Amino acid sequence: MNDKKKRPKKIKRKLLDKYRLVILNENTFEERLSLKLTRLNVFVLASLSAIFLMFITCLIIAYTPLREYIPGYSSTALKKKATELSYKTDSLQRALALNDRYFQSIKQVLKGDVSASDVNKDSIIQAVKLEASQVDFAPSAEDSLLREKVDKEDKYNLFESATSSSNFILFSPVNGTISEPYNLKDKHYAVDIVVAKNTPIKAVADGIVIFAEWTASTGYVIIIEHSYGLISVYKHNASLTKAQGDLIKAGEVIATSGDEGELSTGPHLHFELWNDGYPVNPTNFIDFK
Repeated sequence: MNDKKKRPKKIKRKLLDKYRLVILNENTFEERLSLKLTRLNVFVLASLSAIFLMFITCLIIAYTPLREYIPGYSSTALKKKATELSYKTDSLQRALALNDRYFQSIKQVLKGDVSASDVNKDSIIQAVKLEASQVDFAPSAEDSLLREKVDKEDKYNLFESATSSSNFILFSPVNGTISEPYNLKDKHYAVDIVVAKNTPIKAVADGIVIFAEWTASTGYVIIIEHSYGLISVYKHNASLTKAQGDLIKAGEVIATSGDEGELSTGPHLHFELWNDGYPVNPTNFIDFK
């Protein structure tokens, strides 16, 4: 029992025993510095120094560019570029999805897979009515002034910038004999006009080219979007003179006729007319003779 009581006293004495740290000049033995220390003081000082160094190191890593030199930490510029690339990738994915939907619609028009039963007009009209009921159509003062200004400009405009649907005229793309007429039952939503090879193909009305490419089954194909929801399609061409995005005037040459594509049986023009997504008989509006 006495030994156990003496041990804590010895440990306490060792920790609290005072020592003197003396720094002497080696040549003259002159005392330069003298410090009174205990083992406990040295331990506490060393611990505080270690904690202080760890704290300073954490601050340097967290708030200074030096952390970029530590393996596992990326630079701020790299993170910024990665974030920008992520946003761009997301935007590109959305653009690609929209383009895919657009090209799928064009393919349906080219293949003639669209039928009148695929679209429910009543639901579309009802949706438009619901959207219109939620919009305030009361004109503002700025809108009224703009309308008055535009009306005055159109009243004295010597060049007709727009025509009404009643005055909308379609020109014949070519003159020739119809070898196969429009047939809704057989899903032949076009007229085939026999013409000589390399005959100029003309646009039926003003518009913009929305498709101009080569296809294996129908050769060179060009599709033009016109006013009032009208789309004209020209297939089995030998060559195209216009590209996607070009603005077209009525009667302007857009292609030359040919016998291109797997489905062609001779030099002719496969011509289609679509109005608001529905095929129409071109002979009701155009005289091909």
